[in-house]
Amino acid sequence: MLRRCCRSFGRITNSVAAVNKTEQEDLAELSEVRMGVPLPMGTHEYEGGVNFALFSRHASRVRLELFDRPQDAKPAREIEFDPVYNRTGDMWHVWIKGIKPGQLYAYRVDGPFQPWEGHRFNFHKLLLDPLATAISRIPNWDFGPERGYDPSAPERDLAFSSMDDAGAMPKCIFTREEYDWQNDPPLRHPWSKTVIYEVHVRGFTVHSSSGVVNPGTYRGLMEKIPYLKDLGVTAVELMPVLEFNENQVCGVNPQTKQPLRNYWGYDPVAFFAPKASYSSLLGLGEQKLEFKRMVKSLHDAGIEVILDVVFSHTAEGNELGPTLGFRGMDNSIFYTLSGDKRYYKDFTGTGNTINANHPVVRDHIVAALRYWMVEMHIDGFRFDLASALGRDESGNLLADAPLLVRIAEDPILRDVKIIAEAWDTAGGYEVGSFSEPRWAEWNGRYRDDIRRFWRGDDGMLGAFASRICGSADIYSKSGKGPDSSINFITCHDGFTLNDLVSYGNKHNEANGENNRDGSDYNFSENCGTEGETTDAAIESWRNRQIKNFLLTLFISRGVPMLLGGDEFRRSQGGNNNAYCQDNEMSWHEWGFLKKHEEIFLFTRGMIAFRRAHPILSEEKFYAEAEIHWVGPYGRMLNWADPKEKQLACLIHEGEQGALFLMFNAGCYAVEFNLPTLSPSKRWCVAADTSREAPRDLSGAGEESLWQEKTYHLGSRTCAILLAQDTNVRAAGGH
Repeated sequence: MLRRCCRSFGRITNSVAAVNKTEQEDLAELSEVRMGVPLPMGTHEYEGGVNFALFSRHASRVRLELFDRPQDAKPAREIEFDPVYNRTGDMWHVWIKGIKPGQLYAYRVDGPFQPWEGHRFNFHKLLLDPLATAISRIPNWDFGPERGYDPSAPERDLAFSSMDDAGAMPKCIFTREEYDWQNDPPLRHPWSKTVIYEVHVRGFTVHSSSGVVNPGTYRGLMEKIPYLKDLGVTAVELMPVLEFNENQVCGVNPQTKQPLRNYWGYDPVAFFAPKASYSSLLGLGEQKLEFKRMVKSLHDAGIEVILDVVFSHTAEGNELGPTLGFRGMDNSIFYTLSGDKRYYKDFTGTGNTINANHPVVRDHIVAALRYWMVEMHIDGFRFDLASALGRDESGNLLADAPLLVRIAEDPILRDVKIIAEAWDTAGGYEVGSFSEPRWAEWNGRYRDDIRRFWRGDDGMLGAFASRICGSADIYSKSGKGPDSSINFITCHDGFTLNDLVSYGNKHNEANGENNRDGSDYNFSENCGTEGETTDAAIESWRNRQIKNFLLTLFISRGVPMLLGGDEFRRSQGGNNNAYCQDNEMSWHEWGFLKKHEEIFLFTRGMIAFRRAHPILSEEKFYAEAEIHWVGPYGRMLNWADPKEKQLACLIHEGEQGALFLMFNAGCYAVEFNLPTLSPSKRWCVAADTSREAPRDLSGAGEESLWQEKTYHLGSRTCAILLAQDTNVRAAGGH
């Protein structure tokens, strides 16, 4: 079986010769075992063999096991590490001759089982290599008898988990890094020209309506690259692709009785390995090849790849969770433990928190980032619950957290985009002050303030104006500019844009938690009825609100991020926490693209409008002379009036002309006096969200002339007027 898998891998990568040897010859090749070297960590091929090296400070025994098939419970070969010859400091290492790509392996590590001291070694548990670059597929991981162990009874020692779990565990795969990138250079799009599209690799194409040949895979995403390019985005931000166990979630959907699954993947088991089940190739380790092909194809289309990475926690959960890798390698080093070391500090809401500022763990995370950047050509990273990465072992937020500073200053990572989710679940909220200026941040205040303004909440005028100008009130005090603000209305975590205007409350009943999960603070409205409707008036209102959000997003200084599917009103039925819904609720229903083509065209048009007017995306805050604010009917704005819900701004584009942006979140129409222009220029209507398509947004050069001195702006509407030279336009009406 090993030879057959190796031949399959070789045909794809052209790096492995066909194997025509007997089993006896294979064993002879594997017979030579040497001391090995401590660096580099993980697996490293040289001199006709492979060096295996892993870290464990407190282990007393390490064994490497080689397997022929992923489902095997018994290894084909076992290699014991001699603690004298196969150990250098905290590094255990061995070199074995004749190892080929596709070889399956895993570790067993022994040492003290003393939870009260932070040690949880268990030689019965097969462990994944934390530096494995590929993990084998296995239909259903079994966490075994360890689940449900009561840590308050340490006298039970290992009796609770004495069963061997090798047959129910995936295996690591030795792979080579050979791939012809054909001089694939980093794209390095500046923030000012970046438009991010957040998307789930599987959910993007797995629905039968996607029309791709390889649904739910990296290759399926490749098939949709023309669509992404047509939309106009410059970067895809992939939800977690670091290997995770999709069958980790317990429970069933109370409505359908179907098992719930870990769909989002925010529970990694290995920081270097791409998700195997997202590959259409079935050979051992071939997920890496397909992932690289996807990245290369996106780069060829001018689209960067940003990974949503999870280094704040792992799938091993709390003291009742499974032992998969880090816990069994050296629990007291890798995790932040409580005063009673049987328990874990939990700043992530998952049961554990990685001890990110320990030097060893810090090196491990930086090595993973370098690997994804150098070997996989990734252009940037979004760090989940990044505030947890800035806490010390006592849980205190550090002003200059060593890991965060090192990532920002690392010479290899210097040109990659780094984005922080600048909060965690333990009260850390650092939007505007996260680490040093090189870190961009998800601007959660942008999301909330823009939602509240368009919902018509009182007192939002000043906050709305600040958000569309780049949030200087948030970022300038820490020396950051608007390019530090990742602006978004929706993301994977919460309502989709359609649901934001269709539901007043969350509807997470299908998650099996009695609707207790997910945020209760959505700042949403249902526009007259809860959920789907055939009422034409309500649908028109919802379309207008969606356009209001989209227009606001793409005229705002900062970096816009669009949730995948929002451009054609993807719905999750009001579920704002669909982490466990690997089904039609979360998948992209591509029939909506035709049904809601009006929204798609508006989205595409606004991305193009932003690109055509670079003043909207400059990496600095507006100077006082560049922007001027006015109220309706020619009056000055009263920023302190909580009932004020209308405003407009004149943006000077230099020699290009000017933009006049008008916003009305109120329930009645208003008139805006238009700024006076030079005799050679006239105002033209570029966008008005109250108009039906195709008059809602005009392409460049197709704007209609506006010959009045005032503009009537309907309720819940925004509009853009563009000053253009009449000498290069034909006369028109309005």
